[in-house]
Amino acid sequence: MKILNFKSLAVALIAMTAVQFSLVSCSDDPGVENYYTSTSEYATDYLQGNDQYSMYVQILQRATGAKGNLRLVELLASYGSYTVFAPTNDAVKMFLASKGVSSVDELPKEDCDTVALNSIIETAYFTTDVSDGTYPQSNMLDQYLTIRSDSDLVSNPGQVTLAMYVNDARLIQTDDSVSNGVVHTVDRVVLTSTQMISEFIDEDENCSLYAQALKATGVDKLMLEYEDETYSVGSDSIDWTNDALVLPTASESDNVAYMEHRYYKYTFFICPDSVLEEKYGITTLDDLRAKAHELYDPVYPEDANITDETDRRNALNRFISYHILDRYGSYYTLTAVDGQNSTLAINWNRRKWDIADWYETMMPHSILKCSFPSGTQAGLYINRRGVQSRADERGVFVRGAKVTPTSDMNKVNTCLNGIYHYIDDIIAYDENTQNVVLNERLRIDASTLSPDFMTSEARGHYTRSNYENGKYGIWDNTTNHNNKQTCLGFKAGYAKNFEYTNNTHLHVRPRTLSFWSYQGDEVTILGIFDFKVKIPPVPAGTYELRLFTCVDFSNRGIIQVYIDDIPQGIPFDMRPGGTVLFGWQSDTSLGDEDAIASFDKSIHNLGWMKGPKSYYSASTESGGTQGTCFRDAPNTIRKVLGHFTTDGKTDHYLRFQQKLESTKNAMNFDFLEVCPSSVYNNEYYAEDRW
Repeated sequence: MKILNFKSLAVALIAMTAVQFSLVSCSDDPGVENYYTSTSEYATDYLQGNDQYSMYVQILQRATGAKGNLRLVELLASYGSYTVFAPTNDAVKMFLASKGVSSVDELPKEDCDTVALNSIIETAYFTTDVSDGTYPQSNMLDQYLTIRSDSDLVSNPGQVTLAMYVNDARLIQTDDSVSNGVVHTVDRVVLTSTQMISEFIDEDENCSLYAQALKATGVDKLMLEYEDETYSVGSDSIDWTNDALVLPTASESDNVAYMEHRYYKYTFFICPDSVLEEKYGITTLDDLRAKAHELYDPVYPEDANITDETDRRNALNRFISYHILDRYGSYYTLTAVDGQNSTLAINWNRRKWDIADWYETMMPHSILKCSFPSGTQAGLYINRRGVQSRADERGVFVRGAKVTPTSDMNKVNTCLNGIYHYIDDIIAYDENTQNVVLNERLRIDASTLSPDFMTSEARGHYTRSNYENGKYGIWDNTTNHNNKQTCLGFKAGYAKNFEYTNNTHLHVRPRTLSFWSYQGDEVTILGIFDFKVKIPPVPAGTYELRLFTCVDFSNRGIIQVYIDDIPQGIPFDMRPGGTVLFGWQSDTSLGDEDAIASFDKSIHNLGWMKGPKSYYSASTESGGTQGTCFRDAPNTIRKVLGHFTTDGKTDHYLRFQQKLESTKNAMNFDFLEVCPSSVYNNEYYAEDRW
């Protein structure tokens, strides 16, 4: 079977039962009059009105969920936004036969729950809405579905059929629009893997060496978690309850809900066996061991003789652990490039700045960089440095390892507790990564500081804007604790890397284009808060810490900052704007380059910086025009918090304490800059304004 690129097929497959091409010539488009669209029917009406779905409707009726309160037929008959993968009766019969039963009535209720919840996503996705191989939102079973496309030479001999699959189920009819979403018809029941990530990888014949390394080091046993059984929605001592929590923030109100479950998931980057052999001559686990020592012994000479491979300091253990993140990250969620034609990406000046995020790995005290350049080398990379396909302003270019798009893997790459990606080279926390790639300003978005923010899908949602249409415009003011069309709140003790009491409220705001939020989102802290956040691990050295935030709102707080429990200066009043705080002036009013540079230096000496020049807040849903550059806005500023020195092997923490005796005042936590002294204190190169 010839594998076709999904991206090139998405448009061609819109609303067709099967788009077929003759070996001689193409068949005619059936015409829009043959597409199914209903502005009056809900999904339930559509399913119940077609006999081919009668057995699937029976399953929906029998599925009641773990708590016995699911009413899926009623749900799909109500207002909302849903994607339904509806199996035909023949597909259901195949599933029943695999279970050894002959009717839906004989099917255990748990199986009905599994089939029903796997088949529904609580956001409408047409075939043209998914530009990579993984749906951006999980289904109602909290699992992610993979979409791929192949050419089919078997179903219609003499013709090439372009076929799309969701996991292993083929879409035989697509994009049937109903008033509350879309229905896709599939030729078998959509199922998801119940395996843990290490077991799942073990079955991929392309990844045998990494699978062997996982077992040899015992790192596979570190990825056996799936759900936190101690978690419950509950309520706190302060009334942060789901029914009442509609919080005023800035000029609008945030409707906050809490996740119903807390999951653990992992992201694994794997260099396939074929690449290891071609690039390094590695064909055995012993070869991989030798490579690990080659990479890590020069960096950690004191640990070079550790032979116990389950020891986290062992070279092979470090090697395999560095390829793993303790969070869920799909191809288009590891950076803010949120799709093949990303609207959000228009907010950057990408000729000067590659969109990037940084993540702590499962190798203790290590971090990697994910970036998505534009131009001729566009794509997702790990540990890349430069801009587009050229060196950055300091003359440094490192290509990094390129991540294979999920759509090009031709595999289901998601399982119960994770996802894996192919990469085209080894990644390592070696001398080059620490001294070259990461020897730059790290602009770490607050929405990435906890793996819980990403695994829960809080980061990257598009649910807050005032736009009436488009993915940035979904807004539902329902206070249901599992409502995904809201800001997502996190209970104390259930956001890894954060420590705070019940007097502190924390939630992640979904993305919008037009607000003064870098990457479109932010973390909001409310109440008489006192919270501590772990600073992401960085190589040994001295660093300056900066907070980017949006000020000049009356409901902002006054915060005292601590680094490793040492107070840093006087409290920071976030209520005034930059003009009051440090005499903000625009570049235009300052005039020439010398005056601008002099002003920047003077305010930096006082502990302030303007916002970055690389980012704009777009003024339209389409991203057709850019709004205000953050450097040109007096309310988008960076506050220098202080400095710290690290040996690269010790955890460090930031603490923020609210000084106002009010539960109504908030802190806007947008991004944290961790800037090495080689950047902020370099006598040869001034720090760039981007």
